[in-house]
Amino acid sequence: MPTIAQLGENESLRRTIARLNPSTSALVGPGDDSAVVSAPDARFTVTTDTMVEGHDFKLEWSSGYDLGYKAIASNVADVAAMGANPTALVVALICRPSTEIEWLESFADGLRDGCLALAPQAAVVGGDLTIADTTVIAVTAHGDLEGRAPVLRSGAKVGDVVAIAGTLGKAAAGLALLQSGNADAISAYDELVDFQRRPQPPISVGVSAAVAGATSMLDLSDGLSRDAARIAKASNVTVSLNRRDLQGFEAMLEEAARAIGANAFDWVLDGGEDHSLLATFSAGSSIPREFKPIGEIVTSTNHDVLLDLAPVAEGGWDSVRD
Repeated sequence: MPTIAQLGENESLRRTIARLNPSTSALVGPGDDSAVVSAPDARFTVTTDTMVEGHDFKLEWSSGYDLGYKAIASNVADVAAMGANPTALVVALICRPSTEIEWLESFADGLRDGCLALAPQAAVVGGDLTIADTTVIAVTAHGDLEGRAPVLRSGAKVGDVVAIAGTLGKAAAGLALLQSGNADAISAYDELVDFQRRPQPPISVGVSAAVAGATSMLDLSDGLSRDAARIAKASNVTVSLNRRDLQGFEAMLEEAARAIGANAFDWVLDGGEDHSLLATFSAGSSIPREFKPIGEIVTSTNHDVLLDLAPVAEGGWDSVRD
């Protein structure tokens, strides 16, 4: 199997681009110096995220396909958290010159399938490919607000309901299983491992939340305790969580936790990379059925987050410390 260095940039890109899904929003797609993307609203959301080998992923744990899929998931979740529809992404990839073209094609397949599964209106419309002594994936995603106001982190108000759409702790459980090196446990709980490799965020419900009047929202990338604190800080309130409303998430993970001597509730509270949507809604409003209430917004205290009225330490993932 030839490497990308043997094939060269043009042929490597040609083989990669051929595997991507077409864009419905791109007036000019891959192949020119820049893509041209329609923006009917005259506004668009834009976000970017970087994944670095050894820090954010390990090649022995994740295939090229996994990483392509995960790169899409983590970025379209940020777009959805603003109440927008993902439309277009550009992807810059740095990899070793010894990387085989088969890996690059698999990565492109993951990009394509991630778009089709999570955000069918979105597609990769351009990017860059170069080589270095490690692997780095950088993605920039755009979204269409379709005339709606963006949903910010700063809009939560006292009395609002705090609700979650998606999962809590599954990706963290998968990571802990991989880190344990326990082959039997990894095999037994492969669904959790696969969720770490290829998250399944509820992208479409971001628009549903915006239409329903969500007062604030964000993507849970770094853990419930840390991301809830971000809403609290931005809105100058305290997020009060109810443990009983989190027990269902914990119960789904308890067997896997016992298998490797871990605490399932730690995954629920502090685990990242589920890319679920955490939102707040005015009391008495009609909350989309995909959202599960897990607490309420209370007057600001000395603590950003409470659990059954007890202070919660800000755990989760810190990208520049962990």
